[in-house]
Amino acid sequence: MESKKEVTLARFIYALGITHVGEQTAYDLADHFGSLKKLEKASFDELNDIFGLGDIVAKSVHDYFKDPKNLRFLEKLKKAGVKIKVETQGLASLRGKSFVITGSLEKFSREVAEEGIRKRGGKASSSVSPTTDYLVAGENPGSKYDKAKKLGVKIISENELIKLLG
Repeated sequence: MESKKEVTLARFIYALGITHVGEQTAYDLADHFGSLKKLEKASFDELNDIFGLGDIVAKSVHDYFKDPKNLRFLEKLKKAGVKIKVETQGLASLRGKSFVITGSLEKFSREVAEEGIRKRGGKASSSVSPTTDYLVAGENPGSKYDKAKKLGVKIISENELIKLLG
């Protein structure tokens, strides 16, 4: 049961349920700050300067860590033995790259693939746009595949993604 008390910083941030903070934003915050202590002390301007966050999310995160009720809750979690794993940032091989996964993957779930992308500094998105770098096409890819082709997005297979994840 003790292993259930250890969690990555990104998962911990996401699990806090901060308004407007989804999985990708939680990963971005964890990647940027590296520790909960640094995130807790971040100013609104520091948060707002993180690429992709914006005013609304920055205010929401800032307000969360300034609320005494939330700080007491975080203290209770620490006292209960919740430990936040520090992830080494040596895996930035996909930094700045954006991925969309479509279709069924054979070797692992979409969630595992997206986590692998994020751990290496990449972004995992659910929709194809002109800023998407790679579309990972599994079995029966559907309309995202067609949109990626139309936009000239590089389309790769699951095996090619595995090579990128190294």
